[in-house]
Amino acid sequence: MSAGPEALAQLVESARAGSSAALNSLVGELVDDVYGLALRMTANTADAEDATQEILLKAVTHLGTFRGEASVRTWVYRIAVRHLIDRGKSRTEALALDFERFGADLLDGLADAGGDAAEAEEVKLGCSLAMLTCLDREHRVAYILAEVFDLPNRIAAAMVEASEEVYRQRLSRARRQIEAFTRSYCGVVDAKAPCRCDRRVARAIELGRIQRGVLALASHPRSLAAHVQEMESLHGAARLMRSHPHYAAPDRVAEAVKRLLTSTNL
Repeated sequence: MSAGPEALAQLVESARAGSSAALNSLVGELVDDVYGLALRMTANTADAEDATQEILLKAVTHLGTFRGEASVRTWVYRIAVRHLIDRGKSRTEALALDFERFGADLLDGLADAGGDAAEAEEVKLGCSLAMLTCLDREHRVAYILAEVFDLPNRIAAAMVEASEEVYRQRLSRARRQIEAFTRSYCGVVDAKAPCRCDRRVARAIELGRIQRGVLALASHPRSLAAHVQEMESLHGAARLMRSHPHYAAPDRVAEAVKRLLTSTNL
């Protein structure tokens, strides 16, 4: 079970006092939170791992700036949001997808026969992550914080350093775009839509987007955290996005951060 706000604050204090054990524990507590956001912002596991390491190093080397005005997790999310908005393009972002191009891509090469269930799940997870990159970063992060992580507008607005009104406007636009796109194309959201995950498997394999026996997302490490909001209460596109597992960062991510902290005597 994840540490609560008071326990995390105590880890911060101990780490600032020089406890390497507390610093390592803090990294372990935060790595999945940061990775989950980074994966949805970059839509690529390798880029998400790199970004997570960068964010955690930035956070732990700036523990002296934590003033306790927000929870430790909120403070780290704020660092993560700014880093992910300013960071260079991920491999998926480099494709420069927009909703029109992405819709045409989905309809290209739909097969009559479907792939197996695991491959279809890989297509669904990869497709819905790539879909998010059709939004610019500011609208994307607003959508993710609200629809995936279920954060209140007040807290999310502070994380993105915008007024609540500006944040609500971004979120509303992002919701409209994602909902319109999924209802037009995605059979998971609307049974009348043309695209089906199993019918995309053969084309995804042909394009090298998935590999048989190497399902990066469908077999990804997962945490045991539970959704805050019942899925039935969400509209179609949000249900699709929350159908993703709670991704856990691979162990190598936290270990790499800890090794860097040790080597630099932080």
